[in-house]
Amino acid sequence: MTNTIKASVVQASTAAYSLPDTLDKLEKLTRLAKERDGAQLVVFPEAFIGGYPKMSTFGIVVGERKPEGRDEFVRYAKAAIEIPSPAISRLEQVSKDTNVFLVVGVIERDEGTLYCTVVFVDPAQGYVGKHRKLVPTAMERVIWGQGDGSTLPVLDKAFESSSAPGATVQTKVSATICWENYMPLLRTYYYSQGTQIYCAPTVDARPAWQHTMTHIALEGRCFVLSACQFAQEKDYPPDHAVADASARDPSNVMIAGGSVIISPLGKVLAGPLLGEEGVISAELDLDDVLRGKFDLDVTGHYARNDVFDFKLRDPPSTRT
Repeated sequence: MTNTIKASVVQASTAAYSLPDTLDKLEKLTRLAKERDGAQLVVFPEAFIGGYPKMSTFGIVVGERKPEGRDEFVRYAKAAIEIPSPAISRLEQVSKDTNVFLVVGVIERDEGTLYCTVVFVDPAQGYVGKHRKLVPTAMERVIWGQGDGSTLPVLDKAFESSSAPGATVQTKVSATICWENYMPLLRTYYYSQGTQIYCAPTVDARPAWQHTMTHIALEGRCFVLSACQFAQEKDYPPDHAVADASARDPSNVMIAGGSVIISPLGKVLAGPLLGEEGVISAELDLDDVLRGKFDLDVTGHYARNDVFDFKLRDPPSTRT
């Protein structure tokens, strides 16, 4: 067994919308995954940098926006990052110093629009790509723009074998954010591009999410690495909205976690981690992808291209 790498998933929250503190936290957790578990790839949750504004309303009702909601958006937008930026440079340095390939959920600011984005950072090449969430979910559409077909990368990444030093393991890495994972055509696109390490940053802590992740691993015959935030009221600014303002408590859970790593044959390799921050890790045997595709390749021998047709429209350009 030589076709293996070690991967980790981080379950943690943004540090109260503080970019410096959040970047420090990212470095600390990346080093933990590397030094404790030998991680070569580390996945962070959705909106880890920039923050997920759970329970916020931004002062909006149909037909009216309140001034205090606009002020809240200003604070949130200032916590977001641009690409490129000093924050991306910091990620590049962490990746280089630890020799870890990073997959990180960020809130990206492009002029006056925010995007829920995942960035990919390589130890040798630095920033190598991003994916913008295609469809923000429900109220997220008030604060985030829509991604498009120009940011759907499936990246080729070579790692040194974790079990046979000197040997090279070729992989394909992608990211799909939260409820994008319920978009069958998006999943099909990634499968058609040969994704093997299917990263799923999220803030969905429902028990049902575990079934979704297992289904995708089985359907796509890929490793699924789902990184969910675990956040308490103390992890947000003191005046941030909460479920019950009359019962504020720093320990109240805002996002409950559930990070997990699942194999192409549906075996849970690590997690789900619940009720705390932490890092889970597993050794990924990339030969398991072919073991799975022996009897199910949904865009290959288990497809019916004579019955169904699938294509990606010519991707439109974006400003960045």
